[in-house]
Amino acid sequence: MRLNDRVFGMLMLILAFGYGWEATQFPEPFGGGESVGPETFPIILSFLLGISAVYLLLKPDPDEAWPASKMLLELSAVALAILVFAWAIEPLGFIPAAIMIVSYLCWRMGAKPKNSLLTGTISSVVMFLIFNNVLELALPLGLLEF
Repeated sequence: MRLNDRVFGMLMLILAFGYGWEATQFPEPFGGGESVGPETFPIILSFLLGISAVYLLLKPDPDEAWPASKMLLELSAVALAILVFAWAIEPLGFIPAAIMIVSYLCWRMGAKPKNSLLTGTISSVVMFLIFNNVLELALPLGLLEF
């Protein structure tokens, strides 16, 4: 895995540089430059990705066996659940879609169904309120729109 980690680290470093450079190419917002503009968050992300990539290049993990096919099946189920969430967020709305995925992921990690549903419901409503009211980023209401 050392070679795999180093190759992956190099690819992530290239991605970090490209992403950071592209973020600096955003046009200046109407009304002049700001201290925090549209490029700020992508530049921070590219910086963090670059640091992580350099760490991976310098300190790769020791060689380990690939996970069993059961683990790959579990990871595939999680990836499929995320794709279903991305599809369902618009027609169902953020809160119902997030309740479904968070509950499913909690259940897959070993929580009881009742606790999974409670965690999914609370975290989805809290995330919705933070995005809608604090960050003022509108999320789709879907079925909850009346």
